[in-house]
Amino acid sequence: MDIKEIQSLIKFVAKSGASEVKLEMEDVKITIRTGSSASSPETTIVQQIPMAQAPAVPAAPAPAAPETPAPAASTPEPASDDSKYITIKSPIIGTFYRKPSPDKPAFVEVGSTISQGDVLCVIEAMKLFNDIESEVSGKIVKVLVEDSSPVEFDQPLFLVDPS
Repeated sequence: MDIKEIQSLIKFVAKSGASEVKLEMEDVKITIRTGSSASSPETTIVQQIPMAQAPAVPAAPAPAAPETPAPAASTPEPASDDSKYITIKSPIIGTFYRKPSPDKPAFVEVGSTISQGDVLCVIEAMKLFNDIESEVSGKIVKVLVEDSSPVEFDQPLFLVDPS
């Protein structure tokens, strides 16, 4: 059902004098209410109902973003010290979690020694939990994101000292 059909349905209901009309189709559910008060003459609610489909399978697991040495502006260390650190960035948009579950310890802490392939955190995107693995070995110098906070693509998550 396109927008023009919805608009003509709204006009028809307003002219008919009906106070409420509900229309359900296989992929759209529409409720139109008209009131006698001048403050809210029409209310329209359009709700998309998800169609039953086979679960979507991602083409490939989300790899950790390639790290490049870059200074992070929010770190208290001098900029000259940051240049020797590797920044691990978010490969996807989602919610950042430091722990595999609320009752478990964090994957890594400041001072933890990591190696390539170690899980550093989990990012939830669209109800899928993606393990973010390290592509470098080293020591965690700083965690740049708070637990359970939203992250953007390419947002710095950790500073790692590769030495």
